Amino acid sequence: MGDDVEGAFNDLVGELDYAMLVVTVSAGGERGGCLVGFATQTSISPPRFAICLSDKNRTYRLARGAGYIGVHFLAADDEDLAELFGAETGDEIDKFARVAWTPGPDGAPLLDRCLNRFVGRIVDDRPVGDHHWFLLAPVLAEHAERLRPFPFHRAKRLEPGHEA
Repeated sequence: MGDDVEGAFNDLVGELDYAMLVVTVSAGGERGGCLVGFATQTSISPPRFAICLSDKNRTYRLARGAGYIGVHFLAADDEDLAELFGAETGDEIDKFARVAWTPGPDGAPLLDRCLNRFVGRIVDDRPVGDHHWFLLAPVLAEHAERLRPFPFHRAKRLEPGHEA
């Protein structure tokens, strides 16, 4: 791909204002979680949802050994959670020591404050460039209130815990 195409494409998709999510995993007795912007519903029936994790972060490494992933829809006022899971790295701190959570299916951590969330069983995964795609089949879903999401344009100011 030429630099002009890649640059124009990056400018174009940089204008999108995705809802930011926190994903959580548990594998091998360890927990991980990170802020995610690359995510979308992929099917209505059966219900499927895809997330993409940077292949450089700890949550990705744990997800490769996990069977389930927790997906939390951040509300507009959840900036502190976005900062904890987006600007800190689990390689250096235990993010879960700083937030209330309970274990969900297969031990996937569920953030107590996030009332709009689901846990998905990983049904497929594959590399997609510098990120890894995980396709999830929901096994638990909770929708407690109408969501006004935490948008990407507010997450842009965060210094990532790991380079994407």
